[in-house]
Amino acid sequence: MGTYEISLAGRVAVVTGASSGIGAATAQRLAADGAKVALLARRADRLDELVQKITADGGTAVAVEVDITDQAALDAAKATVNDRLGRVDLLVNNAGVMLPAPIEDGRMDEWQRMIDLNLTGLLAAFRTFTPDLLAAAADGPADVVNVSSIGAWMTFPAYSVYGATKAAVTAFSRHVRADLSPRNVRVTNIEPGLTASELAQHISSDELQSQVEGMFDGMEALTAGDIADVVAFTTSRPRRVNLPHIVAMPTRQA
Repeated sequence: MGTYEISLAGRVAVVTGASSGIGAATAQRLAADGAKVALLARRADRLDELVQKITADGGTAVAVEVDITDQAALDAAKATVNDRLGRVDLLVNNAGVMLPAPIEDGRMDEWQRMIDLNLTGLLAAFRTFTPDLLAAAADGPADVVNVSSIGAWMTFPAYSVYGATKAAVTAFSRHVRADLSPRNVRVTNIEPGLTASELAQHISSDELQSQVEGMFDGMEALTAGDIADVVAFTTSRPRRVNLPHIVAMPTRQA
């Protein structure tokens, strides 16, 4: 029989978008399971608070304030992580933003913001830490986990551009696995359904905010901790096991 023990002892993880929501919950869970965790995000105060919580619980974490859309800043962040924690063997690409963008409004600023963070920023983080992952894979497990969304394939009015960025993340995950799996780097794409997080707080329209709140009123949503559990389980499997594509939905979400 197999084992379902969750242990990440000896692993060095990077979590982007770690200041809140799924990112913060994932960082805490990975640290609780034994990984040393680098928390990457722009909100330094929140990162510092999270490091204090993780440390108080006996874990190891460092806060790295960085804008992942800035390659030079990412390079500096990598140097800090390597110096403080060592070589990275687990990357969770979680940073993202969800903005309703009715197509007739043509809000190029919001469209570009989603493309920059959800897709370009993910690619930049991937580019930055892939050399570490490839080196780690020579003698142990190495993982990249991309947090996409059911919006990659399920249609929601006013979220076409957000959905397009997440569809790109899902497609990238599938294709880049063909590049990395022969070199023992596991690639996992996770598509959460309705999840309680700060994403909905970015919505400026009262009408669209009410629509989202109505979805939460209609069913029990996933928690950020639920997705963190999925990340921990996936990355703690034996090195020979890769779970490439996971859809995590609330039980009542059709």
